[in-house]
Amino acid sequence: MSNSKTIPATLIPGDGIGPEIMDSVVEILDAVGAPFKWERHIAGMAGVDAVNDPLPKETIESIRKTGLALKGPLTTPVGGGFKSINVTMRQEFELYANLRPTKTIIPGGRYEKIDLVIVRENLEGYYAAMEHTIPANGDSKGIALSGGYVSRKECERIVRFAFDYAVKNNRKKVTLVHKANIIKQMCGMFLEAGRKVAEEYKGRVECDERIVDACSMQLVTNPWQFDVIVTTNLFGDILSDQAAGLVGGLGLAPGANIGEKTAIFEAVHGSAPDIAGKNLANPLALLLAAVMMLRHVRRDDLADRIDTAITNLITSGKVRTRDMGGEAGTKELTAALKQALV
Repeated sequence: MSNSKTIPATLIPGDGIGPEIMDSVVEILDAVGAPFKWERHIAGMAGVDAVNDPLPKETIESIRKTGLALKGPLTTPVGGGFKSINVTMRQEFELYANLRPTKTIIPGGRYEKIDLVIVRENLEGYYAAMEHTIPANGDSKGIALSGGYVSRKECERIVRFAFDYAVKNNRKKVTLVHKANIIKQMCGMFLEAGRKVAEEYKGRVECDERIVDACSMQLVTNPWQFDVIVTTNLFGDILSDQAAGLVGGLGLAPGANIGEKTAIFEAVHGSAPDIAGKNLANPLALLLAAVMMLRHVRRDDLADRIDTAITNLITSGKVRTRDMGGEAGTKELTAALKQALV
């Protein structure tokens, strides 16, 4: 890819703290000469306010055209029949892989030198939300039922994504996380498909297995044993938040939703309306998502510059936002990061 080529991409500032952290991230991307040519669009509450739709048609069309988006946190309106925007986007663009890296940035914490990646299946499992109620015990809605499903095709695709990621990023091991001892059909199929795919990578990438409850304990007692974890939708959601807790919380947790034709990069955290507009928000999770986006378009040179600036600045301890134990605001952190770029 030519370094002078511009890359069209959709920019969704989001709600709450979204617009201010997005401004910060775009400022840093501009400072390194990132190749993105932005198409700005709205979603979330901004979409509801403007056109009574949390995911406006123009936004969807822009993402379909560019195949690439950077998204701030979005608020799904409570009630009113609005479906989760994130779930809708994942289904709309078949973003089957949710990629969440976890890496220690702040030194001196309880866990040093954490560097693991969770790959979560994004379309199936219990988040397919096939739910209903039935009468029981004289109550017309006495029992609530929720069904999940997995397909062999999707299980194989997500595990192959994890192994391919491991090969490309010089990772040594993939851990299949499941609950096949209890959920014998659904998790059993995932485990069976995972073992089959693992055979194709024998000699290149090691593979082991964990039952999800044991994995969650071991993530706390000895997280360094993990490299790449691949699992189903619900387990991946829980474990990736737990992993973020090892390195200082969701303020440092980036994520990517990746499909065959489209990739959407985001901060894992929510829109934090209570601190919106107060120059308090930490932009690093969204900036780290933008770093992932640069790597996705093979601009590792620019990604490395930003990564190095973040590491140097946060390690020095001079400028940190409050969630990292400092006093700096969003703007002060952004200015310091620009200074730290080499």
